Amino acid sequence: TCLDHNETGLFYLERDLGRRFPSSVVSYCIGDIRDRGRIREVLEDSRPSVVFHAAAYKHVPVMERSAAEAVKTNVSGTWCVIDESCALGVEAFVLISTDKAVNPCSIMGATKRVAELITHSHNRRSGTRCMAVRFGNVLGSRGSVLPVFVDQIRRGGPVTITDPGMRRYFMVTSEAALLVLQAAAMGRGGEVFVLDMGEPVSILELARDLIRSHGMEPDEDIPIVFTGMRPGERLFEELLTAEEGTDATTHDKIFVARLGSRWESEELDDGLERLLAAAERGRREEVVARLRELVPSYRPFAVRDQNGD
Repeated sequence: TCLDHNETGLFYLERDLGRRFPSSVVSYCIGDIRDRGRIREVLEDSRPSVVFHAAAYKHVPVMERSAAEAVKTNVSGTWCVIDESCALGVEAFVLISTDKAVNPCSIMGATKRVAELITHSHNRRSGTRCMAVRFGNVLGSRGSVLPVFVDQIRRGGPVTITDPGMRRYFMVTSEAALLVLQAAAMGRGGEVFVLDMGEPVSILELARDLIRSHGMEPDEDIPIVFTGMRPGERLFEELLTAEEGTDATTHDKIFVARLGSRWESEELDDGLERLLAAAERGRREEVVARLRELVPSYRPFAVRDQNGD
């Protein structure tokens, strides 16, 4: 069962999967993870054994300007889906997280860290194995820098990069999907799995290689322009905090972060209620303050919301 609030994306997904796997039985459902009634209806109809929760707002600069909406989807939406999954007795719930949740400096990263906390809490108080998988950028996925660069090259440039020192972890889509499935299969519940992303890649070198792959020379045929770091961005992403460390698993590319939670379930719920109330009021400064209560390692980037809050 595939659920999305994006009808166009769901339409093309149905066409694509129907072509690739014509004998498979797949249901396609329109729905929003913020809508508890709809999520309950889909889960009761489909009775899944595993729920993969990949829905999230992910563009860092956009979420810096839309803090309340980031919370409503990345936090409240996650809470809704995992609540209903556990209530139905789903065998396993897998949250797709991000390296930006580690020592976050962005709204997006902080909300994803809260989603990890929610997942950990539900694992302790339900019979569902709840776990998270944390990794970096997936080449070619929605929001990836690769199609942006390709479009800029096809238009004759310039290719824009925020900072020459920017580095990111990357993996290809097929590898990311396979590792998520393998982590879900081996998870006992409560883990935050960390995928081996290899060495971080220079965004500048990636852009240069992409320009050359189009038969042109960087800075000659296609200029490269540095635009400055955007709100919530940082030069390097981390997969772990300095305190966490990892334990090995039976898979050589999957590790488990050693996480401790300072939150009891009731305290976390209270903090979440305050955060969601702030999001409903739509005041960015209050949302940031509530996020910092839940995620003490969050160091926000100062930015003004579109309405001046």
